[in-house]
Amino acid sequence: MKIFGVSHNRESLIADLSAGIVLGIVALPLAIAFAIASGVKPEQGLYTAIIAGFVVAALGGSRFQVTGPTGAFIVVVYSIVSTYGYQGLALATMMAGVMILIMGLSGMGRLLKFVPYPLIVGFTSGIAVIVFSSQLNDLLGMGLTGVPAGFIDKWKVYLNNLERINLWALGIGMLSIAFMFLIPKSRIPNSLIVIVFSTLSVSLFNIPVETIETRFGGVPNSLPRFELIPITLEAVRLLFSPALTIALLSAIESLLSATVADGMTNTRHSPNKELISLGIGNILTPLFGGIPATGAIARTATNIRSGAHSPIAAMTHAVVLLVILLVLGDFAQKIPLAALAGILIFIAYNMAEVPTFIKMFKAPGGDVVIMLTTFILTVVMDLTIAIEVGILLSALIFLKRMESSTEVALITQEITKNLDEDLGSEIKDIPKNVEVFALEGPLFFGVIERFENAINRISDSREILILRMRNVPIIDAAGIHALSSFYEKLKSRKKHLILSGLRPQPKKALIQSGVISNIGEQNCTTSTKLAIERAREISAGLFAPDLGDGKDNLFD
Repeated sequence: MKIFGVSHNRESLIADLSAGIVLGIVALPLAIAFAIASGVKPEQGLYTAIIAGFVVAALGGSRFQVTGPTGAFIVVVYSIVSTYGYQGLALATMMAGVMILIMGLSGMGRLLKFVPYPLIVGFTSGIAVIVFSSQLNDLLGMGLTGVPAGFIDKWKVYLNNLERINLWALGIGMLSIAFMFLIPKSRIPNSLIVIVFSTLSVSLFNIPVETIETRFGGVPNSLPRFELIPITLEAVRLLFSPALTIALLSAIESLLSATVADGMTNTRHSPNKELISLGIGNILTPLFGGIPATGAIARTATNIRSGAHSPIAAMTHAVVLLVILLVLGDFAQKIPLAALAGILIFIAYNMAEVPTFIKMFKAPGGDVVIMLTTFILTVVMDLTIAIEVGILLSALIFLKRMESSTEVALITQEITKNLDEDLGSEIKDIPKNVEVFALEGPLFFGVIERFENAINRISDSREILILRMRNVPIIDAAGIHALSSFYEKLKSRKKHLILSGLRPQPKKALIQSGVISNIGEQNCTTSTKLAIERAREISAGLFAPDLGDGKDNLFD
């Protein structure tokens, strides 16, 4: 039988249920830890993993995606909660959900893959640093309240309160980190082992450290309540930028996670369908007290390694978390915060991908600048600013590279052997009154000045100009205007222009703009060889509407 478009039998269903149970156990401490680190109640992380995890799995475009709260959102959520409270976060999350839904419905899923890799490395590593610094309060057992969201201000508070370090908490936190690094991976998640042992130790020996219960008053053994979010125009205006950050971060991380899953399973996800389901998940989650959700790469990989076959596994994990919430809330409230801090510091270390960050310094200079700028702005400023500046900087560097790749060169018989192979065979004897120029690279607004400077050097002694455009992949409105102006300039000087080797996009654009009809279809050929033959006809006064039998024209 088929369920969610995937063929199932008894064995595959059992495999999905088994993977979902393992996944639910893995997600339990992470959902709680991410919520606490984000400045909200522990149960709100569980609500998010339950609701978004089930909805996105049921409606999504990936068979193996696991959705819930992640470390990437800690910085954003903590900042929004500190400034606008939970109501502000809930509204920003719903707005982000609408934005993600629109992305999916408008087919933008495939466009998000163009977010530059250096930018992703930069803000991911920056988030890891922020997550690490946010956990020092609990790791050191300082018990500070109202810790600033800013990185520098946060460290100032830590350094001014070193006398408040709780050695018991520090010991539990350091042992938790050591266990996360040193315990061999098995079917039982390391984080669960850390939680169980630390909770039992604190409870049995009455170790004086902060727990979920002492800070938050426990974890409720009940379903989340449905509650409408108040919406005002002023609130929407204030929260638009944070909501956009949540939307972009959620969409990018979710699609990255789905892509990782594709690589592990040799499958293909539907990016737009995934965004639609993610948008719906983020719209619904805050109505039940949740926080932003996205695809979780580590949990998705665990899902696959645990033998998942279909979305049933991720849906099962949400049900398992719901059962744990209803049955084991009393145990969860005894979890020491220092142990959760140790788990999050381990996650931050993995998130930082230090080898990848270091390796990026061998990349081209522009990529290094993008990565470092995004990293620094993420740490010392704000993730929203970091992403906006990173994207703008990436676009400018891309345009600069495109501008550098575009050249206009005079072709002579002596240098054709150094150009691409087909040109040498095209050009044999260039008439003395003909010049051949090769235009290499995209003809767009960023290179117009270079194009105009090059063609302004054309010799007045030549009557016919051939512009070889075989290696021009695209042309924009500025390029069309420049080419049209160039033709009019030649025409006013009683000279002729022939275009050769137009590729599909430039050909279509020049036809639609009327440039081809002005130049004449007979003056647009498929090769430089035919362009030279056309030049000879013009020189001989043969202004036929096409070449030879009419089959050499570009528009036949």
